[in-house]
Amino acid sequence: MTEELKKRIAVIDAALNDYLPVCDKPQGIIYDAMRYSVFAGGKRLRPMLMWECAKLLGGDWDTVRPFACALEMIHTYSLIHDDLPAMDNDDLRRGMPTSHIKFGEDIAILAGDALLNKAFETVAAADHADAAIAIRAMGVLSNASGTEGMIGGQVIDLKSEGKEIAIAELQHLHLLKTGALIRAACVIGGMLAGADDKELDSLDSFAKALGVAFQIQDDILDVTGDEETLGKPIGSDAEQDKNTYVRLCGLDRSKQLVEKYSKDASEALKGFGNKAEFLNKLTEYLINRNN
Repeated sequence: MTEELKKRIAVIDAALNDYLPVCDKPQGIIYDAMRYSVFAGGKRLRPMLMWECAKLLGGDWDTVRPFACALEMIHTYSLIHDDLPAMDNDDLRRGMPTSHIKFGEDIAILAGDALLNKAFETVAAADHADAAIAIRAMGVLSNASGTEGMIGGQVIDLKSEGKEIAIAELQHLHLLKTGALIRAACVIGGMLAGADDKELDSLDSFAKALGVAFQIQDDILDVTGDEETLGKPIGSDAEQDKNTYVRLCGLDRSKQLVEKYSKDASEALKGFGNKAEFLNKLTEYLINRNN
């Protein structure tokens, strides 16, 4: 599985490099900052999910290329802003100094803004086989990254620091903050490959369950992981008095929930048969990861 993931990451990175070339214009530092965070590493989970969900319906990498890269740009911009002193105030991301440490807060803010803009420039400039479906996909991407998606979840996260919230509220928070982009990846992949409503519902159910399992495992690693492997400080959730599954449910129950939601994810893919083998293996890999 690891070797297969490396191959796919290389394809995704090559496409990102095409969309984000080195620039020697007077404003070149902003391109340096954008590339610094995009190419700092990462699982490329969201573009990989979009690619694989398209493959389930007969699509390929070219079917989703601009949207997949746009989604990774949006994810990266969110990490840049998440690390800022006004938010989580983190100094390390993926084992490297965070953007504001490397370039200063001003350029880090602008780099995040620029990646969000570049994402929509990328999908708007691309040639699409079906313009109407591409416009629908842009709507999904916009919604998932906005106030009813990732940003909305981030707001709830910030405003709930220092307060104990119910598990249902925590799940809603993460369905927005973490889950919205994962759901967008899977749904857009299916849409661009011509999925019908039933198939899209299955992909959305898979993505919802995967997003929750992924987040719970993230919470677990913040307690049980080590900084060198994770590439970022551990224990930061507790330090910032954040609500997490481990805090509300305990470590053992959190591990049980990871298993439950990963099984739910696999169950949602049953209608795709053997074509879902890679997604099932990816789910298993993600819930057993140590970074």
